Amino acid sequence: MERTLSIIKPDGVARKLIGEVVGRLEKMNVNIIAMKMIKMTNAQAKGFYAVHAERPFFDSLTDFMSSGPVVVMALEGEDVIAKYRELMGATNYKEAAEGTIRRDYATEIEKNIVHGSDSPESADFEINYFFNSFEIVG
Repeated sequence: MERTLSIIKPDGVARKLIGEVVGRLEKMNVNIIAMKMIKMTNAQAKGFYAVHAERPFFDSLTDFMSSGPVVVMALEGEDVIAKYRELMGATNYKEAAEGTIRRDYATEIEKNIVHGSDSPESADFEINYFFNSFEIVG
């Protein structure tokens, strides 16, 4: 069984898309093994996205991710990283496949509703960034 992190970003929470995202996960037969709503500080967002610190979009991304509440979830399932990334769609929503979350709901490249881990290593870091062992039920 593989694990990954999902974040419903501030735009998804503000637009009341939490149920839509969770519903799509449940239809994929993915287990949600931890979930909570938080509001990151800018420092917490910078720590989470530290891998992108040298990228030109770092400040706007961390400002956006700390602008409102997010829903973080740890997911578990067979090949869940690839399955969830397929469900999310391409980062640039204009390039995302029909029926993906980003194609259906994103309004800008940063305001693309969801985040998902891109590898088992990043999933491990990201899940542990938001959840301790007592919060994970899988």
